[in-house]
Amino acid sequence: MSGLPRQFWWLWTSTLVNRLGGFVVTFLALYLTVERGFSASYAGLVASLYGLGGSVASVVGGVLADRVGRRATMLVAQLGTAAVTALLGFVTHPVAIAAVAGLVGVTSNASRPALQAMLADLVPPKDRVRAFALNYWAINIGFGVSAGVAGLIAAQGYVWLFLGDALMTLLCAIVVFLKVKETLPAADALPAADEEPAGLGQVLRDQRFMALVGLTFLLGTVGQQGATTLSVDMGRSGFTASEYGLVIGLNGLLVVLLQIPVTRMMTGRSPAALLAAGTLLMGWGFGLTAFAGSVGFYALTVTVWTLGEIMHAPASMAIVADLAPARARGRYQGMFSLSWSAASFVGPLAGGFALDRWGGSAAWGACAVVGTVTAAGYWALLRTRGPAKAVEAEAVEALEAVAREEVPMPASGPAPASAAAVRSSR
Repeated sequence: MSGLPRQFWWLWTSTLVNRLGGFVVTFLALYLTVERGFSASYAGLVASLYGLGGSVASVVGGVLADRVGRRATMLVAQLGTAAVTALLGFVTHPVAIAAVAGLVGVTSNASRPALQAMLADLVPPKDRVRAFALNYWAINIGFGVSAGVAGLIAAQGYVWLFLGDALMTLLCAIVVFLKVKETLPAADALPAADEEPAGLGQVLRDQRFMALVGLTFLLGTVGQQGATTLSVDMGRSGFTASEYGLVIGLNGLLVVLLQIPVTRMMTGRSPAALLAAGTLLMGWGFGLTAFAGSVGFYALTVTVWTLGEIMHAPASMAIVADLAPARARGRYQGMFSLSWSAASFVGPLAGGFALDRWGGSAAWGACAVVGTVTAAGYWALLRTRGPAKAVEAEAVEALEAVAREEVPMPASGPAPASAAAVRSSR
């Protein structure tokens, strides 16, 4: 953990605080179907509108991060998220719920490209894989804790989930306001060619990058089933919110515990192999849910697709960081975030529709098929990529450094956690 700027650790802290309160998205489908009595299709529609808002916000947030600044974009987005998340807990009309959910998607996703661009601004290239891995670690620590706690909170009343999420997002904004400085380089500090950030056209013309975005979108539609279709499927099978919270919380816990050892086992593999294998595990892990009939079996399926996620995430982050030019970091990060945001629109809608129309077996079987197709696409796209071993060696070395905890963090930063590891993003 040595050698990273002090401001990085404040960003790390803000990410952890935010994710510790990430109750609403995980439990939104369960809230709508169990608490409000809506259908799985309606729950999928609401989750899809959340994703649609996130899709718009990913691109707009990336442009704003390059134009008006990373810090300003993050603050406005986080304050807006706190306000509309609290509001979502009190609206009851179906149209109002859908509209506010879309607003939550806009505000909560607008800060993501700014954060990722700020990390790239702060950290030199040789340390970026390590920095993104540590930030991913914070996301999963927060997710694992919040998913387990949220089930207990929901038992006392779902409105507390919305208020708790809003409060933690507000605390995140306070940390950014007090401790984080702007990192957008001044025009006169850049080479002439970089004085103005590149437009979206340049990003869209980067064929390899856009192909990566498209494949990640397909994988994202599968990954979204864990937060939507899985909760509805378990609820229909008679499982409680607390049981679902414990099952889905296993995802974050396993990432924290297994990211480093699994990545070390993958030493010498190309990013193409890692992405393909990880994608297969994700697709077929969700596919196994068709056979689940107990909490233990549901936990087994989560374990399988989490192992796939562990393999996929570091490799994809390294590739995106390598492809994005400095003058368009916000836009590239925004476009990559768009793949996950768009998937959060299509995935829940498709999953809810399939669950209502054809049942769980068809929905989970489709996940296995999509995962297989996406894995083949990753392999075809990236198997000839040049510096694969160099990129992976850097990732493994960085993760091992985290595991050794060689140097403590700055006194003003958070206390070192145990030697556990590193999520996309999704």
